[in-house]
Amino acid sequence: IPRSLEGLENRDNYTFIQGDVCNPQLVNHIFITENIDVIFHLAAKTHVESSFEIPSVFQRVNVDGTRVLLDAAHRARHQPQRFVYVSTDEVYGTSLDEAFDEDCPLRPTNPYAATKAAAEYLVRSYWDKYQFPIIITRSNNIYGPRQFTEKVIPRFLTLLQNNNKCTIQGTLAMSRHFLFVSDAVQAFLLVLEKGTVGDVYNVGTSVEIPIVQLARELVRMVKNVAESEVNDWIEFVSSRPQVDLRYPIRSEKLQRLGWRAETSWAEGIRQTVKWYQDNPDFWLDVNKDQRIRKEPEKASNT
Repeated sequence: IPRSLEGLENRDNYTFIQGDVCNPQLVNHIFITENIDVIFHLAAKTHVESSFEIPSVFQRVNVDGTRVLLDAAHRARHQPQRFVYVSTDEVYGTSLDEAFDEDCPLRPTNPYAATKAAAEYLVRSYWDKYQFPIIITRSNNIYGPRQFTEKVIPRFLTLLQNNNKCTIQGTLAMSRHFLFVSDAVQAFLLVLEKGTVGDVYNVGTSVEIPIVQLARELVRMVKNVAESEVNDWIEFVSSRPQVDLRYPIRSEKLQRLGWRAETSWAEGIRQTVKWYQDNPDFWLDVNKDQRIRKEPEKASNT
């Protein structure tokens, strides 16, 4: 069992099946042998930098894997009541001023986002063709305890805990909107309960943090250095050709269902930093195999 799932194995309503979402034999077997009512589809490759290096892998997992899961769910004898596809705000592309609502066109600017957008079209086609009860969410950058260290906040924290500098691509004013994991979970559950089938819901907050500010804040919290030394723990490295500056989205549609983000940035980042300080070796074995990148990651959602 993955270490991130330890503590769940004794629950009566929990079963862990290790496998590949792209394996139709396995996925079909699961739908044949289990009466599945609801699917939350979060299985994906999400590291933006890697998507430029191995786009075919992202195509296979994010698009083909979604097709396999959709087909098995649609053909199942026990028909699921909901198929919730968890997508990303990155499908909209970048914007310096306009905040995207659910009706804005999709203009992904990296292979990761392109595969998530392609998977969205697949999901929607099952609604259009079969009236299969799908719902799509597009969320900001989710963060919190236990997040894998390829994402920007745990990556910075892990670097600092190992006495390495936070590395940031380029010198442009990149920023990201951050959503605490418990608020994301509540949004997904609300969409499941009250969302309209065939519809799309943005899941976002007004918490927009410049990446440089994020790095400085984490340096202060982890290293406890004098203010004059904060910037000594930050290093700017060369940027790739396409680095999106921001992904602002509007979530009024979800808010009309009754959702509000409950966790402030100050409280969310406090809980997150404390967890990584209390569990410095949690991802150690994985990080030995997948070394923390010196280049920063455009923090993604899934």
